[in-house]
Amino acid sequence: MAQVTNRAEMGVEKAARVLRGVRDSLEDEEPAAVATVGVMAAALLVSLVGFLLVSSLTIVPFGIFVLTASYGWLRHQELTAKVLALAMTVSTILILLLITAFIFREAIPVIEYETATVFGVAVPGLRLFIQPEWEAVTPPVRYSMVPMIHGTVLVTLIATAVAAPLGIAAALFISEIAPAPVREAVKPGVEILAGIPSIVYGFIGFTILSPWASDQFQILGQGTYLFVGIVVGLMALPTVVSVAEDALASVPESMKSGSLAMGTTDWQTMTSITLPAAFSGVSAAVLLGVGRAIGETMAATVMLRGVPRLTEPLYNAFYGQETLTSLIARNYGEAEGLQMSALFVAGVILFVTVLFLSIGSQYIEARMRSKLGGEQ
Repeated sequence: MAQVTNRAEMGVEKAARVLRGVRDSLEDEEPAAVATVGVMAAALLVSLVGFLLVSSLTIVPFGIFVLTASYGWLRHQELTAKVLALAMTVSTILILLLITAFIFREAIPVIEYETATVFGVAVPGLRLFIQPEWEAVTPPVRYSMVPMIHGTVLVTLIATAVAAPLGIAAALFISEIAPAPVREAVKPGVEILAGIPSIVYGFIGFTILSPWASDQFQILGQGTYLFVGIVVGLMALPTVVSVAEDALASVPESMKSGSLAMGTTDWQTMTSITLPAAFSGVSAAVLLGVGRAIGETMAATVMLRGVPRLTEPLYNAFYGQETLTSLIARNYGEAEGLQMSALFVAGVILFVTVLFLSIGSQYIEARMRSKLGGEQ
């Protein structure tokens, strides 16, 4: 935690340096330049307010911003570039905060509806996570995230079991074993896999894997968590390979050379030196792959049945009902009222989960850089 705190403090210091740089630039520039960037910043702020208020007049201040920024770029390029960079950075953070506030606000109605009482204390949203039934049509209407969380966990575990060993092995091959010509050919090929649309993976799974599984395992209908997890694991593979390979490549060559000088084999050096030294980065790669698996939508939507209920028994991966992402994708077009709010609850769960995974991966990468004496 101390390292995360230090990184946060460093981030604040960097932001403060940028602000001080802009301030110093404003002090050094002539009044015309200061007036130009002032009008530009004010127009951008008014445009943001108009956008949030859904005003038809938002185009006016935005047009002024574009014209002023164009003039500033021609006459005072350096100062305008600094202000634009600062404005885009602040805008990115603000957009993230607005998205977060929006999905949490939209989830409030169903959280209030599914309030449960525990020892005389009302706990908002508790029934969403303790009752197993989802019934959005027939009264009494009930909403539960339990079946979808169960499906998401099963798919994620299977995807991780596929992506982690294959990804780490491929990263080791690319970084430590493959000759340079092979590495130059294989690494771009693996990264190209990340650009294949998820619907293509889902279509292949639906037309090839699901019918085969139905025949081989005598399953009624299509859709199994097992094969959805395999497909999603293959989709997460490029992420794991790319990040893990970067982590392995960051291990100082002196550590490997020292091990080889002691008489160890290449395999012993990889398993006793390279992998342990890059363990934090490899772990971060697996976490990022897990985040990709949790957030995958189209493959799960195409391949699963779309029935929000638990499998029997719970560990049965040869049937597939619904995940959090497929629930949103399948129902968003026709949902309204409390059902729409329930979909936002699913989005909140995904958002929070992936956020913690991202923070965890960043923390692990920070530990790796500190351990290897890299960037602080």
